[in-house]
Amino acid sequence: MPLPAKAFQRWLHGIAPQASTADICRISGVKRTTLAQQLVRGKVAESTVVSISRAFNINPVAALATFENFGELGGSPLLPTAAELVSQIATMDLLKAVIARSAEAARAGDTDQPQPAPPLTPVPHATSVKNWVDAIDDGELRHRVSAATGIAPQNYSAQLTANRLTPELAIATAKAAGTGLTGGLVATGMITEVEAGWPRGARQAALDALSDGELAALAGDRLQALGKTLKRQEQDHEQTKTIWENLG
Repeated sequence: MPLPAKAFQRWLHGIAPQASTADICRISGVKRTTLAQQLVRGKVAESTVVSISRAFNINPVAALATFENFGELGGSPLLPTAAELVSQIATMDLLKAVIARSAEAARAGDTDQPQPAPPLTPVPHATSVKNWVDAIDDGELRHRVSAATGIAPQNYSAQLTANRLTPELAIATAKAAGTGLTGGLVATGMITEVEAGWPRGARQAALDALSDGELAALAGDRLQALGKTLKRQEQDHEQTKTIWENLG
């Protein structure tokens, strides 16, 4: 839910009492027209607060927690589970890890030092939101989120398929799952891992902790899901092409 403009202006005055709107926009990169439109409507986007807080070296989570809608973010954060961390590793990175481990096994006995792991793709990745929900879902999570927020299950699923969740839905999902409230905000790309308080290198550590069998099974599941997505896109393309051909 967007933030009330009056609450935003009070917050802004508190962190930069002498700065003009032009100064704020120049420092933060937020377009003046965008901010002006949000203020006129009386609703300021959460992303605007995130951008401005970063510009003034304020943790975005702490900034959001000053608003009533996001007050729960001010509590002691829970660290992400291993499943959450792994969910934020891109499919291509999993495949690279499979290949790297296979190559390392083939070199068993060599005296050469093993190659360091390549850096992981930054969050978010192409399926980070759906993967995150799947990682914390006990089978009833979607129903609990729907009951708590009033969102129709099909609309919730549509957001996951599009790899997005509104901030309030991301937090509601984390609450329903009993996990750290910032997990969904990381998965959607609103905040970074560091801003959420995740330990540095946590995703790589979670990847390294997977057994060869677990890694191969996970990579296989991701490839299967990717194959279904690509197949669906191909079918949609063919249907669109047929419609245009019929229209002449």
